[in-house]
Amino acid sequence: MSIALVVYKYTIFAALKKVMHMKLAVVGATGLVGQEILKVVDERQFPFDELLLVASARNVGKEIRFQGKAYTIIGMEEAVKRAPDIAIFSAGGSTSLEWAPRFAEMGTIVIDNSSAWRMDPDKKLVVPEVNGHVLRIDDRIIANPNCSTIQMVMVLAPLHVKYKLKRIVVSTYQSVTGTGKDAVQQLMDERNGVTGPKVYPHPIDFNALPHIDVFQDNGYTKEEMKMVKETHKILGDSTIGVTATTVRIPTMGGHSESVNVEFHSEYDLQEVRSLLADTPGVVVQDDVKNNVYPMPIYTQGKDEVFVGRLRRDESQPRTLNMWIVADNLRKGAATNAVQIAQFLKERSLVY
Repeated sequence: MSIALVVYKYTIFAALKKVMHMKLAVVGATGLVGQEILKVVDERQFPFDELLLVASARNVGKEIRFQGKAYTIIGMEEAVKRAPDIAIFSAGGSTSLEWAPRFAEMGTIVIDNSSAWRMDPDKKLVVPEVNGHVLRIDDRIIANPNCSTIQMVMVLAPLHVKYKLKRIVVSTYQSVTGTGKDAVQQLMDERNGVTGPKVYPHPIDFNALPHIDVFQDNGYTKEEMKMVKETHKILGDSTIGVTATTVRIPTMGGHSESVNVEFHSEYDLQEVRSLLADTPGVVVQDDVKNNVYPMPIYTQGKDEVFVGRLRRDESQPRTLNMWIVADNLRKGAATNAVQIAQFLKERSLVY
């Protein structure tokens, strides 16, 4: 089928659906990210006429209250049959690989939080403020990037436009919330002296684990390689050198990153601050004389990406050090997914 025919098909489909109501599905509604998606939908007043809350079989039939109304959780088969306009997935890679295509066949736009589709050359990997322009009306499965990648490219994208990135060295310090409810429970159990199930191979409280996701043959973890590959895809530039070390730490508020970036062009530090201060979704906190810099304890529940400790790398030219912090459940997952849905709706790419 030609691109022109596909666009025509979905244009007609969208026009016909204007007489119908908007169906929004949240798949994985009982998880940490799923619950955060509902908060963001409410806060941003994303419009819907019908809300479908979808979860695994063990949760089907349970109720979740949202905006003063009780919603009964439904299963995947039922959700597919009801053909939502948009389905925001946060249910894991295997679930997405199995079910996202089935939703897409029904005309649903799937916005997926897992890593299942991120590196698929036929799927868009989107941070709306950075590369939302790549979205088209025939995109049925859209990938939400890795949380650590999102916050980094939010800061680096405007600098790439101005100075062109040459090399990125990033070390992350990531919250246990990135692993999920069971990881949070492990941390709290350890903190309270309770023996319970473990999701990490070592204690997490009072510790730092240089081990996020599985190790690859090259000695890097899958999380570290995600940051490399996703940065290239989002910024549309595979010439950028990227190397990462990802670390899990016992925090709850969000992910932190130490980023060292080398540019092709010389930069002015004050100009960098001004560029970032003018970037939507980025907040500069960089007043070291008064101990002002980003910290995860203060980013929890916020949608912005915070950057500070901006300083020249004195060991080599055209190189900048910075510290980036964001709530991984918000901009790193739920907020970015809802923003994609908003972007689609505002540009008449859905409904």
